[in-house]
Amino acid sequence: MKTLGLIGGTGPESTVEYYQAIISKFQKKSGDSESLPEFLINSINMYKIFELLENGKTNELIDYLVGAVHRLEKAGADFAVLAANTPHIVFGQVQEKVGIPLISIVEETAEKVRQLNIKKVGLLGTKFTMENDFFLHPFEKSLIEVQMPNEEEQQYLHEKIVKELEKGIVKPDTKERFLDIISKMEKRNGIEGIILGCTELPMIIKPEDTKMHQLNTTDIHVDAIVAAILEMNK
Repeated sequence: MKTLGLIGGTGPESTVEYYQAIISKFQKKSGDSESLPEFLINSINMYKIFELLENGKTNELIDYLVGAVHRLEKAGADFAVLAANTPHIVFGQVQEKVGIPLISIVEETAEKVRQLNIKKVGLLGTKFTMENDFFLHPFEKSLIEVQMPNEEEQQYLHEKIVKELEKGIVKPDTKERFLDIISKMEKRNGIEGIILGCTELPMIIKPEDTKMHQLNTTDIHVDAIVAAILEMNK
């Protein structure tokens, strides 16, 4: 069986979700409840990633992630994924420096938005995801408009993601404010869907919380991962 390499720890809560979801969806799609995908997990330090980004140390971030992929590659991984949105800021540079293919959470999310025929979508995530343009490129190719929260909303989202969600903390007042931001973006920006562009956001924003399309990037990424595992092992 071809082996997946999962770079997790970015953060720990979503890494657990990836692990469970990959197994569950693999068994469902393969139709075999006694079959398990074989994969390796390299858990790295999300706070180091934040520190490198905060200080503009892009090359060091690339080296850090390349090293993480190389460890998985040496251990026998046939392909790999970065189990978070923020590290995809340097996805292209990392892919160029490693010997196995990577599956992009951003490309897969853009494809899902295209399938839903959404022309204007909102993006929530860490400040690094919202401030940089790496998430925009695959959408621009399809003439899909990506709208961001305003500066004050971005600061609030980032703070709550880092200080609460990344630590497994879900507070009702934080959820209320997150949903208020989405509602304001719908009225202000005319968005038809919202991208949960941080893999911890589904902990606090649930499908029943909004009437618009929710793009759960973890779920979308896992679907692509499982499809790749099944395709490689035909």
